[in-house]
Amino acid sequence: MTAAGVLVLISVHIAPLVADQPTLILVQGAAGADEYGTQFTQWRTRWQQAGEKGGAKVIFIGPGGKAPAEADSNQVSDDRIRLEKTLAAEAKESPRELWLVLIGHGTYDGKLARFNLEGPDVSADELAAWLKPVERPVAIINCASSSGPFMAKLTGENRVIVTATRSGHELNFARFGDHLSSAIGDITADLDKDGQTSLLEAYLFASRKTQTWYAEESRLATEHALLDDNGDGLGTPADWFRGVRAVKQAQDGGKLDGFRASQWCLVRSERERAMPAELRAKRNELELKIAALREKKPTMQEDAYYAALESLVVQMAKIAEAVESEARP
Repeated sequence: MTAAGVLVLISVHIAPLVADQPTLILVQGAAGADEYGTQFTQWRTRWQQAGEKGGAKVIFIGPGGKAPAEADSNQVSDDRIRLEKTLAAEAKESPRELWLVLIGHGTYDGKLARFNLEGPDVSADELAAWLKPVERPVAIINCASSSGPFMAKLTGENRVIVTATRSGHELNFARFGDHLSSAIGDITADLDKDGQTSLLEAYLFASRKTQTWYAEESRLATEHALLDDNGDGLGTPADWFRGVRAVKQAQDGGKLDGFRASQWCLVRSERERAMPAELRAKRNELELKIAALREKKPTMQEDAYYAALESLVVQMAKIAEAVESEARP
C-alpha cells in the first residue's frame, strides 16, 4: 500500500471516532479536610481513567486543574469561573455527549443547593443557567451531599441527571460517588451482559453498594441516590428497578426513567465503538420509541400495538444489517 493509501485508511478510521468523541468535564470541589481530599482525588482519577479509556476529551477543574481557555494565560481565576468558561466553550449543538461530573461536598440552606468549590460555590440555579443553551446530549452526575435539588433544576429533554441524595436535607458526607467512580469503567457492573457498563448500570451498582455499606455498618442510611432521564425532574431510586428496567413508577403515571441512561456508556464495547455514530443515534432513537410504545401497550388496541411494534422492529433489523455491512472487510 502506498503512503497516500495509508493516510486515507487512517483518516477513514479516525474521523468517525473524533466526530463521535464525548467530552468529560470532571469538577473536584473543596475537600474541607485532608481525608476527603484524598478520597475525592481517587474518585476523580477513576473517572479520568475511564474517560481516557473510552476516548473522551477529558477536562479537569479543581485543585491543580485549569480550564483549556486558561492554558496560555497567566491569570488565575477561581474554579467557579473556570467551570462557567469551560461550559461556554463547549459546542451547544452536537451529537457528541457532554458528561459533567461533580465530586465533593454540597450544602443546602432550605432554598438553594450549592456545590462547594475552591473559591465561590456554584448553585443549582447558576449551573442550570450555564447549561440552558446546550441542546446536545448531557449527563450531569452530582456526587455531593445535599445534591437532590440539582435534579429539578437541571432536568430536560435528552438529559440524564444523577444525584447522590434525594433531597437537600441529606447533608452528611455521601459515599455514593466512591462506588459510582468504581463502577463506571468496570465491566463487572454490566448487568445486561452486552460487554459494556452503561450509566444506568453504574448507577444501580453504586446505589446498591452504598446501601449495603450502611446495612453492614448498622447505620441509618443518610443518602439515597436518584436518576432522572425522562425530563420530569423527579428521579427514580435504584430499588424501583429489576435488572435494568424500572418496574415501579410515580403515582401520577409519568414516564419511566432508565431508558436513555441505559444508552450512555463512557467506555463502549468494541462492537459499539465500531458502529458509525449516525447508525448508533438511529438505533438509540428506535430503542426509545420501542420503550415508549411498550409503556402505551395497556391503552392500545392489540392489532395497533403489534403493527406499530413490527414497524419499529423492522427498522431495527435494517440498522443491524447496515452495521454488519460496515463491519465486513
